[in-house]
This record gives sequence, structure tokens and C-alpha cells, in this order.
Amino acid sequence: MNRPYNFSAGPAAIPEEVLQQAAAEMLDWHGSGMGVMEMSHRGKEFISIYEAAEADLRELLAVPAHFKILFMQGGGIAENAIVPLNLSRAGVVDFVVTGSWSQKSAKEAGKYASDAHVAATAKDSDYTTIPAASSWQLSRGASYVHICSNETIHGVEFHELPDLKALGSDAPLVIDFSSHVASRSIDWSRVGLAFGGAQKNIGPAGLTIVIVREDLLGHALPICPSAFDYRVVADNGSMYNTPPTWGIYMASLTFQWLKRQTEGSLTGVAAMEARNIAKAQLFYDYVDRSSFYVNKVAENCRSRMNIPFFLRDESRNDAFLAGAKQAGLLQLKGHKSVGGMRASIYNAMPLAGVQALIAYMQDFEQRQA
Repeated sequence: MNRPYNFSAGPAAIPEEVLQQAAAEMLDWHGSGMGVMEMSHRGKEFISIYEAAEADLRELLAVPAHFKILFMQGGGIAENAIVPLNLSRAGVVDFVVTGSWSQKSAKEAGKYASDAHVAATAKDSDYTTIPAASSWQLSRGASYVHICSNETIHGVEFHELPDLKALGSDAPLVIDFSSHVASRSIDWSRVGLAFGGAQKNIGPAGLTIVIVREDLLGHALPICPSAFDYRVVADNGSMYNTPPTWGIYMASLTFQWLKRQTEGSLTGVAAMEARNIAKAQLFYDYVDRSSFYVNKVAENCRSRMNIPFFLRDESRNDAFLAGAKQAGLLQLKGHKSVGGMRASIYNAMPLAGVQALIAYMQDFEQRQA
């Protein structure tokens, strides 16, 4: 089967090996006589899947022992409420707004924090830059500082996480890593909590990953629902309520796939990071050389995962998308709030997919000249 290349921003492409294994195990997982979707989440079969998923994710991301890994539901949108319900202590929360997702996060947190303070914003650049950390107006005594470390819609990424202590802040850093989780290493010494929906780099929609430092547990507001209280979730091994079992299983298969990946002497996430840098650089280099296409994001913060680009003559957009679909290049239309095109090149996108997209773009440019 010759599958098209799927550039969807999420739900996104899943590695073919993972899909094939899930298909083979759909009716009978490891001789149990049950599919994973039919299992009790408290039975020994599913517990073994869950424990492997947690252990593999901890290994892949080098998560320190003093962080808890939680498998939750609700996606990044729900975490915009769940994080302040757990960490705000009804105080001031700082936000660095670099695009649509951090903007949504700040707005939602305003319902639970006394002040969702915008410490910096890239609005004046139409979210094509990241404000220099030295310009951030951080609050004294903030409960936490929130960033979206990769903005899926605007294509802006923090390639290095901010060092809040160097900026004079003792607040924990919260990162929304939905669209770059498992694509690069993370400096956990700079992070208090990381969260992300699984549907971009880990598996199907429905699973949310939360990785939280233990000292941040136990501070939920009285109005926080028990199922969203990180302490309750952690104490119950992510099974206070029935977890998204299929999503955890698919994530587990993806983690196993990631552990098998190599680039030279590199393995796992390090291999993926090298591969992702190469894919993104190839694409950006082509667009930058072209007089037909343009990317508007500042070079120092261009996303490796989500690349918005525009035809300089946007009257050709429909023809571009129609031709791309015929060429087996799917879901390239940009987000409605930004327009243009967007190529999401997550871990599951091979180098060959990026090469195929560039070849089509070159051909389209020549035919339209």
C-alpha cells in the first residue's frame, strides 16, 4: 500500500509500523482473547501496557524521578483550566504570549487566577517572533510562568527553554509542549510542569500527557474537580477515573517505535531531534531561496514541527492545494486564522515526505511561471 504523506497539524500522522501493529492486535492482544479497547483498565493485561508506556516515556524524555507522569484526558484546551486550578493558588500567573495557543491559555487562566498577567507578547509582529527574555515583565511572587514552547498555528518555537532563575523569578515554568513532545530533548531543571495532547506526536486524540514536579502537587483550589486534581491523579496511578486506554496503548506502541529509531550513533529522541532538524532545514532552505513562496517567521524561532508558508500570489492557493492532493500530499491548508499553507512534519513524517513536498512545490512554481 502506497500511502499519501499526511501533513495534518493534528490529529496527525502516526508511524505506519505502529498502525500495522495496532491493526494486527485489534481483535486479540497477545493471546488474551480481547482487544485493548475491551480490557478492564484494572486488569493485569492493561496494567502491563500502562506500566510499559510510563517507563518508556520516562526513559525517552529522561524524566527525573521527582517528576510524576500523568495520563489524563481533555487535551491541551482542558489543561488551560486544569493547570491554574492546580498551580495558581488564586494568585498571579505570568504568560508569555507567542501565538494562538498561549493566548488561549492566558484567557482561560483568568477564570481561576487573580491576575493572568501578560509578561510579554509578540502580537506586534503578528506572532512571527519570540520576545527577548530580557524584556519580559515578570511578576514578583507569580505562582508560575506559562509558555507554549511550540505554537502549532503560527510556527514559532522556543529552541531553548527560558532560565527563569537567571531572569530573577523563582516561579516554576509551565510549558505546553503539545506539538513538539518527543521531538527533542527537554531541560527538566528549567521546568516545573509540561503538558500536551497526544494527537500530534504520540498517538490518537483523547490522551493528554502531564509531567509535573512532585513539590507542585497538593495545591489545587477547592473548586478543582477531583478527577483534575494532580495529587489525586498521581496517587491513583492515573486511574482515579477510567483512563483513555486505547490512547495509552497507541502511545506505548509509539514509544517503542521511538526507541527503535537511529541516526548514526544516536537513538530514540536524540535521533528524532537530529532527523527533525534536517527535515526542517531542508524545507526552510528551499522556501528561503524561492521567490514564489515565503515563510514569515524570524529565523531564530522557526518551528521544526509546524511550518506555515505562503504563495506570494495567493490567488493560486486553491490550485496549489488541489494539485498537492493529486500528488498524495494531504492537509496542507493553513489554519483559518493565519491563511496560506502549513506543513506539519512531526516525528512520523519521513524525510522522503518533505522531499516529495519540495519536489511538488518546485514543479508547481515552474508550471505557474
